[in-house]
Parts: sequence; C-alpha cells; structure tokens
Amino acid sequence: MKSFFLFIWDVSKILIIALIIVIPIRYFLFQPFFVKGESMEPNFYNYDYLIVDEISYQFRDPKRGEIIVFKYPHDTSQRYIKRIIGLPGETIEIKDNCITIESKGILTTLDESAYLESSINTKGDIKIVLPEEKYFVLGDNRRFSYDSRQWGLLPKENIIGKVLFRAYPLSALVRFTTPSYQN
Repeated sequence: MKSFFLFIWDVSKILIIALIIVIPIRYFLFQPFFVKGESMEPNFYNYDYLIVDEISYQFRDPKRGEIIVFKYPHDTSQRYIKRIIGLPGETIEIKDNCITIESKGILTTLDESAYLESSINTKGDIKIVLPEEKYFVLGDNRRFSYDSRQWGLLPKENIIGKVLFRAYPLSALVRFTTPSYQN
C-alpha cells in the first residue's frame, strides 16, 4: 500500500512540474490560433492551426510584412489575422491596385510578389497618414478581406503577436519569416 501512495506522489509531482512549465509558456509566450475564414488565402486556409509568438513585440516593434494576430479594434473579443503593411509615421496610399508608402520623404511602391500571386489586386482609393502606435493591415486575399481599408487603423496595444509557424495540417507545416521588400 505504501508503494501505491509513493507512486501517486511521484505522478503528482510530475504533473505539478509540467503544469508549472506549460502554463506560463502557453499563456505568456506562445498561443495557438485557428484561422477562420478566407481573408488570408492563399497563404492560410480555414482551420489552419497556427502558433503565435506573443513575446517578440515586448522587445521590438512589429515590421512590415509580418503576419499578426490581434484583437479586432471594434470588438476586442474577436481575433483577426492580417499582414502589416503600414507602420507608424508612414503615409499609405492605395490607388489603381497599387500600394505606395511614403516614409521619411522616400516614396516606395510595395512589391508583394514574395507572398501574393500577381493576379491579386488591392482595391481601394485611400490615402492615410499613420499616427504613432497605429498600423495599417491587410489580408492576403484582398478581394474578400475585411481589414484596415474598411475598419481603420490597428492600435499597437491590440496586437497579440506574430505568426511563428503553421502546426496543422502537418502536410503544410512551415515556419514564417518576414518578407524582404526591395526599394
């Protein structure tokens, strides 16, 4: 009988230690996220299971091209996934299916060929200056994405984290990196 209680005690210690390790990782460092909808196709599909890095933005600012998960500004109980296009202090203009960014007096046409098919157009007629702590985000499926073109700018405090990798489906397992934009 004594060995049974020792066994239970040992199992309990292992479970407690595992919880002490797993819970902080899950709630403060990395978070799972299921894609819902088609706004990020062809890069993400409905029910893709993603792992989101919640810690990086504690040490640095988000970068253009990063895919982020955030609290929707008009209902913070909802979570969205989009790509960062405009950074604080920049002027973003969308016109004739082209995105132009003015930053520190330099005008650049955004080349998204690294992650978007050439047939994908960015509709809209917008010109906006991004204030401090605000980001302009777009879905990769521009035709069906509900994004900054409709609901406005994303406050930095609403950003949960950046997508680190796709964990499911296993056949599509991939780690995501930030695209390099050429001037």
